[in-house]
Amino acid sequence: MRHKVYPDAKSALEGVLADGMMIMAGGFGLCGIPENLIAAIRDLGAKNLTCVSNNCGVDDFGLGILLANGQIKKMLSSYVGENKLFEKLYLAGDLELEFNPQGTLAERIRAGGAGIPGFYTKTGYGTIIAEGKPTREFNGEHYVLETGLVADLSIIKAWKADKEGNLVYRKTARNFNPMMATAGKVTVAEVEELVEIGDLDPDTIHTPGIYVDRIVVSKGAEKRIEKVTTRKREEVK
Repeated sequence: MRHKVYPDAKSALEGVLADGMMIMAGGFGLCGIPENLIAAIRDLGAKNLTCVSNNCGVDDFGLGILLANGQIKKMLSSYVGENKLFEKLYLAGDLELEFNPQGTLAERIRAGGAGIPGFYTKTGYGTIIAEGKPTREFNGEHYVLETGLVADLSIIKAWKADKEGNLVYRKTARNFNPMMATAGKVTVAEVEELVEIGDLDPDTIHTPGIYVDRIVVSKGAEKRIEKVTTRKREEVK
């Protein structure tokens, strides 16, 4: 059995990170993102990256730090509204963007991981999303062809892992992380807790270890809240 556990994020990316590659980054907003791995990509300086992620973090956190460092040339995303630098770079023509409806993006990733090269969906038919794409009619309804996505590298975040790479996610961190784990030619998982093989209940495992190539334990993660919303505390009578 090959050794999958690495001492830190930089060593976990050694030999698998390169300029010009496509990287999938899991999480939703700032929840369930591989903070240590993103920071390591920044420090290692890979350039001209195409990143597949639901969003691009915020200006100073998440994938936003790679954007600020000039390392991302193209984003495939469904929501980018929290990043002012993203808007500035896109409008100036310095960043390529491929918008996807959120469900379509999720299914493109899932399809790539399942070995499905393409699928038809109603979503986006008759809009700019469908421009240049094949369309077909099924049972009187119109559909647009979307292609599956496979990345050179997937960086994902999980709650627990054993040393074979079996993963368990918590709550919102299950958004995009499990499907990206299957759609990367190489998958590196950042985890909060590492346990021995056999310590995880097989019924609780979300991603089987066969999909995971390398593991690193997360250190000093901030787990920022993207938008803090509060309500007035009710007085107790």
